[in-house]
Amino acid sequence: MRPMARRPPDPRRPLRVLSVSTGSSRRDATVRTVLLGREVTMERRGTDGDLRAAARLYAEEREAVDAFGMGGTDLHLYVAGRRYRFRRSARLARHAGATPVVCGAGLKATLEPRAVATLDPRIGWAGKHALVTSAFDRWGVACALAERGTELRLGDFAFLFGLPYVPRDLRTMARWARVLAPIATALPLQWLYPTGAKQDAPGRPDRRAQLIAAAEIVAGDFHLLQRHAPPDLTGKIVLTNTTTAENLADLFARGVRLVATTTPRIDGRSLPTNLLEAAFVAVAGRDRHPLPLEELDAMVAEAELQPDVREAPGTLRTDRDGADAPTPPPPTAPRP
Repeated sequence: MRPMARRPPDPRRPLRVLSVSTGSSRRDATVRTVLLGREVTMERRGTDGDLRAAARLYAEEREAVDAFGMGGTDLHLYVAGRRYRFRRSARLARHAGATPVVCGAGLKATLEPRAVATLDPRIGWAGKHALVTSAFDRWGVACALAERGTELRLGDFAFLFGLPYVPRDLRTMARWARVLAPIATALPLQWLYPTGAKQDAPGRPDRRAQLIAAAEIVAGDFHLLQRHAPPDLTGKIVLTNTTTAENLADLFARGVRLVATTTPRIDGRSLPTNLLEAAFVAVAGRDRHPLPLEELDAMVAEAELQPDVREAPGTLRTDRDGADAPTPPPPTAPRP
């Protein structure tokens, strides 16, 4: 198939971005928003772990969208100043042709540390015991928490490799990253991370559930938390993203006190980082891809995006200025 001729960009044209996810199709949705003055339609489609279906979607939609998000897997990791590329994900992205493909790694390195800083007056990170389920995946969050005096437990070995080793400092993890990241990025992601139907299936009670139970704060990918969390999460703070109204209801039913997502919530769900980063790339223009982290960070700052915070219904929130206010109920389920 010959590629369609490129037209000059129209600054008034609505933009469309598509997240092709190897995760569950039960989480599919379409939302519309305005980002940096541009109207953007953001759509998420899951392929239930079917990589061939994902490849077909990239090929079929590559002339119809301005940028792709890659969901359910990673294309890159930014760890301790180095970038690591997942080989199998890179091969999958080739089906998109000239259309940009991003996995959210850029926003994990820019937007998410900003979100931690923004939430500090509300939550007060210092001195709290925080479990980061994977520092390799959320290096920016882990660093931002450490800078604010949080006592870290880094769950990469437990959650990704099933090993009973939990480092507590980022220097140790940075040394391990130089050894393990090149190996991990060469493996099929389903060996390390739940994909397809596994995202909705609970894992067996094990060391990972115990680590979550012992933490005051659980930070990181929602699917790792959902799969391994124990039934009782009383009083915990969850810092994550990509949650639906159903996910919020489940967390609050288990006793979670507060859920903060690093991305905004639209129509009842917080946006995946890969989909939101695709929107930034679309606004910037595909000819400027890939966006350097400095440029992406400047766009994030200009957009003034705020993290979403939800407390358990009925709790009384006390802000730093001393004002008390009842916590609003969680959003209703998104429209089909």
